[in-house]
Amino acid sequence: MLHSTQYKQQLLIKNLLFTPIARNDNQEIVYKNNFRMNYKEFKKRVNRLANLLTKMGVKEGDTVAIMDYDSHRYLECYFAIPMIGAVLHMINIRLSHEQILYTIDHAQDDVLFINSDFIPIIEQIKGRIDTVNNYILIADDNENAKSKTIPFIGEYEELLKEQSDEYIFPDFDENRRATTFYTTGTTGMPKGVYFSHRQLVMHTLGALVSLSTHASQGSFHQDDVYMPITPMFHVHAWGIPYMATFLGVKQVYPGKYIPDILIELIDKEKVTFSHCVPTILHMLLSSPKIDNVDLSKWKVIIGGAALTKALVINALKKGIDIFAGYGMSETCPFLSLAQLDLKDLEKDFDSQVNIRTKTGRALGLVELEIVDENMNKVPHNGVSTGEIVVRSPWLTAGYLKDQKNSENLWRNGYLHTGDIANCDENGYFKITDREKDVIKVGGEWISSLELEDIINQHTSVSEVAVIAVFDERWGERPLALVVLKGDYEKTVEKEIIAHTKEFIKKGIMARESMLLKIHFVPSLEKTSVGKINKKELREKYRNM
Repeated sequence: MLHSTQYKQQLLIKNLLFTPIARNDNQEIVYKNNFRMNYKEFKKRVNRLANLLTKMGVKEGDTVAIMDYDSHRYLECYFAIPMIGAVLHMINIRLSHEQILYTIDHAQDDVLFINSDFIPIIEQIKGRIDTVNNYILIADDNENAKSKTIPFIGEYEELLKEQSDEYIFPDFDENRRATTFYTTGTTGMPKGVYFSHRQLVMHTLGALVSLSTHASQGSFHQDDVYMPITPMFHVHAWGIPYMATFLGVKQVYPGKYIPDILIELIDKEKVTFSHCVPTILHMLLSSPKIDNVDLSKWKVIIGGAALTKALVINALKKGIDIFAGYGMSETCPFLSLAQLDLKDLEKDFDSQVNIRTKTGRALGLVELEIVDENMNKVPHNGVSTGEIVVRSPWLTAGYLKDQKNSENLWRNGYLHTGDIANCDENGYFKITDREKDVIKVGGEWISSLELEDIINQHTSVSEVAVIAVFDERWGERPLALVVLKGDYEKTVEKEIIAHTKEFIKKGIMARESMLLKIHFVPSLEKTSVGKINKKELREKYRNM
């Protein structure tokens, strides 16, 4: 039992900043080729930002929003805003103007930091924003950062210079809301997801333990150099900036995602740890400059969409330690990692590729289950499938101001992911499809992800998305939307079909996959976070 005089420590974000494992104040934080500082300077800048906000009248419970690329400024907001008791709203800069307006008003933003690139967006919707009282400009180039309609109170760097670099951050309830952002790919307007200080600290500690468990593969440790290639507005860049700061590692923030700049930073700053969606890595590996860079020390977690064997093989050939991670916006996000232990690393190449593409093993403190429609657990035999449901200390409590969808998300006491998967006897989960992406041919279900993985292995294919289209006889049939590599012609269609049939003959794919049709496209529609947008593709090609 605690004595009344005993200190009851709360799990607050400030403890990730002020108690890093590696106490190296001289370690660097880098922003493109524009800016460098060490951790000592970073902490002072966080204090200055806290002073700026409180002098503006920001108080506990207020919401402060930011529209910026991945930068040191964003990292400062990750800490300073929730540490004063306010809520950080990470605006998805790739949403439509109307969706951005909706999220600003729905989150009830009081202050808005705006990168100069996004001034035109805010100028279009400014007259309809009801809640924002103060606008602060973020600019790399002050000469071109002008607005006739937005009443900026000043520019970020200039305002910080005026503030004291000392600030005493308060203690408060660890269950206070710290962050809010909005999901993409939903019907209607985006849904607000939120997390408390406790959840973010627990996710940081839980994921770090799992990431540092394997000595020879995929480990994230103090000697790494970290660069995110997942936007900082999306699930806190998967929460890894908090982990990197807690570890005290060198951090590199690339700004806008331009392939040549990303590759230059990986080479120049000796980046060893990153994370991204498959389309981003595919873009980087397609750049001619990638062959001039040593990637043998680069570890990359792939999430947000299925990791195909073709992408793994291509990455491994270039020396990249690539493996899958799994989670959702609603889960903070990490739930599992497909890391290889020493026994796995002794297996043949194909077996290792297979493990790396799996959804992975559950992290500590994560209770992953696969259940049928009646919430009965299915056997872990690598064959039986069902929906993934989950419990963990860091899952969102629901959707902001949306009781109906919150109750549906958490029905029967588990968070429902909507992902269909199996689990083998070694505890490796493997997502076979999203509930909404499964193709129902006659009375049989076909996995769009498995078909994509097979088609991706053909040498002519650059990208592919498999969707269901209407069929009068079968109800649905699979349509593969294929982007070819530059030196291949559309006459390769028969080869791709024959390639797929070989897997059907081996029993790897259901015979109903024989109904597959190929349609060549110049590109695939993507969501705001770089995932293939199957919802839009289904709408576009539903009558083919």
